[in-house]
Amino acid sequence: MISPSHIAIIMDGNGRWGLKKYNDRNKGHYYGLQNINKVIKNCIKLNIKYLTLYTFSTENWNRPKKEIEYLFFLFKFFYQKNFNKINKNNIRIKFIGDLKNIPADLKVIIKKIQEKTKNNNRITVVFAFNYGAKSELINAFKKIHKNKKNKISEQLISNNLYTKNMPDPDILVRTGGEKRLSNFLLWQLSYAELFFIEKSWPDFNFFDLKKIVNKFSGIKRRFGGLDE
Repeated sequence: MISPSHIAIIMDGNGRWGLKKYNDRNKGHYYGLQNINKVIKNCIKLNIKYLTLYTFSTENWNRPKKEIEYLFFLFKFFYQKNFNKINKNNIRIKFIGDLKNIPADLKVIIKKIQEKTKNNNRITVVFAFNYGAKSELINAFKKIHKNKKNKISEQLISNNLYTKNMPDPDILVRTGGEKRLSNFLLWQLSYAELFFIEKSWPDFNFFDLKKIVNKFSGIKRRFGGLDE
């Protein structure tokens, strides 16, 4: 039985869930953020070594200013509240994306949590923050272009992405019922198994994750080859 080493998740449906339950999109974001701790714990139970979460995209800047401000407030609250627990449980935290435009106080927290957990190895939790795959690829090509001696290859491009030194995701999960990648890890997901879930992110639980992992374990992955 093949187990996944890396699961990537588009945590969609928070706002719609909040409107339906509380008539408040921000309530959905709050409960969605609380669910992150549960899913990290569940990934550890299933011996998943990498978990990448699409937290804030480059397109999310198009949302109302008050909603963006609340999201940043929630992120700061989450990282500050959970830092000691994360470190104690040997969890490594990594951020990918363009962090230049985010609030300065959040940048400080991000830098601290990455530095303090860099040697932890139980699971690596990657927060894709102000992330867009097209921007990531453009940045990679710019780096490669600076050194014209480099011979272009798949490995060279991978080595210049935010996710260098990490395995590509085996599984992509998107909650919330939508069936698209939304500019998320376009290069890295080229051979991932895709699972689209009707449930919104705050309702996604251990049994949903276990069902996906079990289904993945039964898939024969050929990577373009033929069955033996």
